[in-house]
Amino acid sequence: MSLFIALGGVSYGVATGSIDSREIEDGSIRNKDFKNGTLRGNEAKRDGFGGGAIKESTLGKVPDADTLDGVDGPGYKVRWALVNANGDIEEQSGGFTVASKPLANGQPATNPNIYLNAGSSLVGKGLSVSTALANTPAAAFNGDTSVGRCNTAAINCVPAGTNVDNVLVVRSLVNNGDATSAPRRFYVEVTE
Repeated sequence: MSLFIALGGVSYGVATGSIDSREIEDGSIRNKDFKNGTLRGNEAKRDGFGGGAIKESTLGKVPDADTLDGVDGPGYKVRWALVNANGDIEEQSGGFTVASKPLANGQPATNPNIYLNAGSSLVGKGLSVSTALANTPAAAFNGDTSVGRCNTAAINCVPAGTNVDNVLVVRSLVNNGDATSAPRRFYVEVTE
Protein backbone atom coordinates (compact mmCIF):
# COMPACT_ATOMS: atom_id res chain seq x y z
CA MET A 1 0.00 0.00 0.00
CA SER A 2 2.80 2.47 0.74
CA LEU A 3 4.23 1.77 -2.71
CA PHE A 4 0.90 2.75 -4.26
CA ILE A 5 0.81 6.04 -2.33
CA ALA A 6 4.37 6.87 -3.30
CA LEU A 7 3.63 6.33 -6.99
CA GLY A 8 0.50 8.47 -6.81
CA GLY A 9 2.24 11.46 -5.25
CA VAL A 10 2.58 14.97 -6.67
CA SER A 11 5.58 15.82 -8.83
CA TYR A 12 7.19 19.22 -8.85
CA GLY A 13 10.07 21.01 -10.52
CA VAL A 14 12.33 23.85 -9.65
CA ALA A 15 12.16 26.94 -11.90
CA THR A 16 15.66 27.76 -13.18
CA GLY A 17 14.73 30.73 -15.39
CA SER A 18 15.57 28.89 -18.63
CA ILE A 19 13.49 26.76 -20.94
CA ASP A 20 14.91 24.17 -23.28
CA SER A 21 13.53 22.33 -26.32
CA ARG A 22 11.97 19.53 -24.22
CA GLU A 23 9.49 22.03 -22.83
CA ILE A 24 8.47 23.67 -26.15
CA GLU A 25 5.82 22.29 -28.48
CA ASP A 26 6.90 22.30 -32.15
CA GLY A 27 5.61 25.33 -34.05
CA SER A 28 4.44 27.14 -30.91
CA ILE A 29 7.06 29.92 -30.77
CA ARG A 30 6.48 33.03 -32.91
CA ASN A 31 8.64 36.06 -33.80
CA LYS A 32 7.07 38.12 -31.01
CA ASP A 33 8.43 35.62 -28.47
CA PHE A 34 12.03 36.65 -29.22
CA LYS A 35 13.76 39.75 -27.94
CA ASN A 36 15.00 41.91 -30.85
CA GLY A 37 18.49 40.90 -31.95
CA THR A 38 18.58 37.60 -30.07
CA LEU A 39 17.85 35.14 -32.90
CA ARG A 40 20.85 34.46 -35.15
CA GLY A 41 20.58 33.22 -38.74
CA ASN A 42 22.25 29.91 -37.98
CA GLU A 43 19.54 29.20 -35.40
CA ALA A 44 16.69 29.39 -37.93
CA LYS A 45 15.68 26.74 -40.45
CA ARG A 46 17.00 27.15 -43.99
CA ASP A 47 14.87 29.64 -45.99
CA GLY A 48 12.84 30.22 -42.83
CA PHE A 49 12.77 34.02 -43.10
CA GLY A 50 10.52 35.69 -45.67
CA GLY A 51 11.22 38.99 -47.38
CA GLY A 52 9.29 40.97 -44.77
CA ALA A 53 11.49 39.63 -41.96
CA ILE A 54 14.74 40.91 -43.47
CA LYS A 55 15.77 44.54 -43.41
CA GLU A 56 17.31 44.82 -46.86
CA SER A 57 19.36 47.91 -45.98
CA THR A 58 21.41 45.72 -43.63
CA LEU A 59 22.47 43.39 -46.42
CA GLY A 60 25.83 43.89 -48.06
CA LYS A 61 26.63 43.74 -51.75
CA VAL A 62 26.47 40.29 -53.25
CA PRO A 63 30.03 39.20 -54.05
CA ASP A 64 30.81 39.58 -57.74
CA ALA A 65 27.29 40.83 -58.55
CA ASP A 66 28.59 42.69 -61.58
CA THR A 67 29.63 39.49 -63.33
CA LEU A 68 27.78 36.46 -64.62
CA ASP A 69 29.80 33.32 -64.07
CA GLY A 70 32.99 35.39 -64.10
CA VAL A 71 32.13 37.33 -67.28
CA ASP A 72 31.22 40.99 -67.07
CA GLY A 73 27.46 41.44 -67.52
CA PRO A 74 27.93 43.88 -70.41
CA GLY A 75 30.17 41.21 -71.99
CA TYR A 76 27.10 39.13 -72.78
CA LYS A 77 25.49 39.98 -76.09
CA VAL A 78 21.92 39.20 -77.13
CA ARG A 79 21.09 39.05 -80.81
CA TRP A 80 17.52 38.75 -82.04
CA ALA A 81 15.38 38.35 -85.12
CA LEU A 82 11.68 38.91 -85.72
CA VAL A 83 10.37 36.38 -88.25
CA ASN A 84 6.92 36.61 -89.83
CA ALA A 85 4.44 33.78 -90.41
CA ASN A 86 5.85 33.24 -93.93
CA GLY A 87 9.32 32.58 -92.52
CA ASP A 88 10.85 35.88 -93.64
CA ILE A 89 12.95 38.08 -91.34
CA GLU A 90 11.10 41.36 -90.68
CA GLU A 91 13.66 42.93 -88.34
CA GLN A 92 16.85 41.85 -86.59
CA SER A 93 19.83 43.03 -84.62
CA GLY A 94 22.14 41.58 -87.30
CA GLY A 95 23.77 38.43 -88.58
CA PHE A 96 20.72 36.22 -89.27
CA THR A 97 19.66 34.80 -92.62
CA VAL A 98 16.91 32.35 -93.51
CA ALA A 99 18.55 28.99 -94.30
CA SER A 100 15.33 27.18 -95.12
CA LYS A 101 11.55 27.42 -94.81
CA PRO A 102 8.53 25.64 -96.31
CA LEU A 103 8.77 25.46 -100.13
CA ALA A 104 12.35 26.84 -100.15
CA ASN A 105 15.67 24.98 -100.33
CA GLY A 106 13.83 21.78 -101.23
CA GLN A 107 11.88 21.85 -97.95
CA PRO A 108 8.38 20.38 -98.38
CA ALA A 109 5.29 22.35 -97.34
CA THR A 110 4.56 19.60 -94.82
CA ASN A 111 7.66 20.66 -92.81
CA PRO A 112 6.55 23.94 -91.15
CA ASN A 113 9.92 24.61 -89.45
CA ILE A 114 11.95 27.76 -90.06
CA TYR A 115 15.75 27.36 -90.15
CA LEU A 116 17.85 30.44 -89.40
CA ASN A 117 21.58 30.75 -89.93
CA ALA A 118 22.94 32.82 -87.03
CA GLY A 119 26.19 33.60 -88.84
CA SER A 120 28.39 31.93 -86.20
CA SER A 121 28.46 28.79 -84.09
CA LEU A 122 25.62 28.40 -81.61
CA VAL A 123 27.47 25.83 -79.47
CA GLY A 124 27.26 26.95 -75.84
CA LYS A 125 24.90 29.83 -76.62
CA GLY A 126 21.50 30.48 -75.05
CA LEU A 127 18.49 30.20 -77.35
CA SER A 128 14.99 31.46 -76.67
CA VAL A 129 11.89 32.02 -78.77
CA SER A 130 8.48 33.57 -78.18
CA THR A 131 5.36 34.18 -80.21
CA ALA A 132 5.23 37.70 -81.66
CA LEU A 133 1.83 39.27 -82.11
CA ALA A 134 0.70 41.44 -85.00
CA ASN A 135 -1.43 44.51 -84.46
CA THR A 136 -4.24 43.39 -86.75
CA PRO A 137 -7.97 42.87 -86.19
CA ALA A 138 -7.45 39.10 -86.43
CA ALA A 139 -4.38 39.03 -84.17
CA ALA A 140 -3.88 35.68 -82.55
CA PHE A 141 -2.98 35.72 -78.89
CA ASN A 142 -2.04 32.07 -78.76
CA GLY A 143 0.46 29.68 -80.25
CA ASP A 144 3.27 27.28 -79.45
CA THR A 145 6.91 28.00 -80.12
CA SER A 146 10.05 25.93 -79.73
CA VAL A 147 13.68 26.39 -80.73
CA GLY A 148 16.77 24.22 -80.90
CA ARG A 149 20.24 24.13 -82.41
CA CYS A 150 20.75 21.91 -85.44
CA ASN A 151 23.51 19.29 -85.50
CA THR A 152 23.03 17.99 -81.95
CA ALA A 153 22.42 14.49 -80.62
CA ALA A 154 18.72 15.40 -80.28
CA ILE A 155 18.19 17.46 -83.44
CA ASN A 156 19.17 16.42 -86.96
CA CYS A 157 18.05 19.13 -89.37
CA VAL A 158 17.16 17.73 -92.79
CA PRO A 159 17.00 20.59 -95.35
CA ALA A 160 20.23 20.96 -97.32
CA GLY A 161 22.94 22.90 -95.47
CA THR A 162 21.01 23.22 -92.20
CA ASN A 163 22.53 20.46 -90.05
CA VAL A 164 25.47 22.61 -88.91
CA ASP A 165 26.38 24.36 -85.63
CA ASN A 166 25.38 27.86 -86.75
CA VAL A 167 21.77 27.01 -87.72
CA LEU A 168 18.80 26.97 -85.36
CA VAL A 169 15.37 25.56 -86.05
CA VAL A 170 12.10 27.15 -84.89
CA ARG A 171 8.59 25.78 -84.95
CA SER A 172 5.98 28.46 -84.25
CA LEU A 173 2.41 27.37 -84.92
CA VAL A 174 -1.01 27.73 -83.37
CA ASN A 175 -0.49 24.14 -82.24
CA ASN A 176 3.01 22.66 -82.55
CA GLY A 177 1.54 19.18 -82.28
CA ASP A 178 -0.27 19.69 -85.59
CA ALA A 179 2.08 20.51 -88.48
CA THR A 180 -0.87 21.73 -90.56
CA SER A 181 -1.94 24.43 -88.07
CA ALA A 182 -1.37 28.09 -88.92
CA PRO A 183 2.16 29.51 -88.53
CA ARG A 184 2.87 32.36 -86.09
CA ARG A 185 5.31 35.25 -86.10
CA PHE A 186 8.11 34.84 -83.58
CA TYR A 187 11.09 36.50 -81.94
CA VAL A 188 14.19 34.37 -81.52
CA GLU A 189 17.13 35.39 -79.31
CA VAL A 190 20.70 34.14 -79.10
CA THR A 191 22.65 35.00 -75.96
CA GLU A 192 26.40 34.98 -76.55
